Amino acid sequence: MKNYPTPHINAVPSDFAKTVLMPGDPLRSEFVAKNFLTDAHLVNNVRSIQGYTGKYKGVSVSVMASGMGMPSIGIYSYELYNFFDVSNIIRIGSAGAMSENIHIREIVIGMGACTDSNFANQYSLPGMFAPTADYTLLKTAIDNAEKNGAVYHVGNILSTDRFYNDDPSVTDAWRKMGVLAVEMEAAALYMNAARAGKRALAVCTVSDHLLTGEATTSDERRTTFVQMMEIALDTAVDMEKCK
Repeated sequence: MKNYPTPHINAVPSDFAKTVLMPGDPLRSEFVAKNFLTDAHLVNNVRSIQGYTGKYKGVSVSVMASGMGMPSIGIYSYELYNFFDVSNIIRIGSAGAMSENIHIREIVIGMGACTDSNFANQYSLPGMFAPTADYTLLKTAIDNAEKNGAVYHVGNILSTDRFYNDDPSVTDAWRKMGVLAVEMEAAALYMNAARAGKRALAVCTVSDHLLTGEATTSDERRTTFVQMMEIALDTAVDMEKCK
């Protein structure tokens, strides 16, 4: 029998819905709970990583922050999948566009997640693992992006360990392989989901552009990326309906 709380989540499995939305920023978690969920209540606040569960369109949905980077989302998603009986995690984060065809505030859905991280080394695989999203979540999110009227892009994203890179040429190297945008969490999430036999998807809003230098503020990232939130919430509802 597992012991609760875990080192990072002060809750029990029944506190969480089967689908958890996972922004990086704890304040974005709070924003989703207060602006989209009814009867939302705080289920975790260890290290100020706020987690809430409430109802959206009558369906139970949770939202909990991941913190920044693959080590952080690696911890929280691992515990949610393996200790708290969560089935689906949808990352709702920000990303930096690498393509001239993508613009600020557009949506990027990560079909695959390249990485410069050593996260997969733990599995002792005889080759390179390709972290990919769950197809059902991916298709459902695309359908909801269409219904929402979002401008969205689907493809490979880069999950990097380095926000500040000493080599400025790395963007061009990834861009020539068709990578759409860069963020810091999806690959670890996808690997944890694969190992646990669960589902994962990253739906990101473009917060800045590596080619043009355009950028949004931290407050804008927290409170104005609502289209991404709505797509993820509607996807959570659809996943509950198709059980």
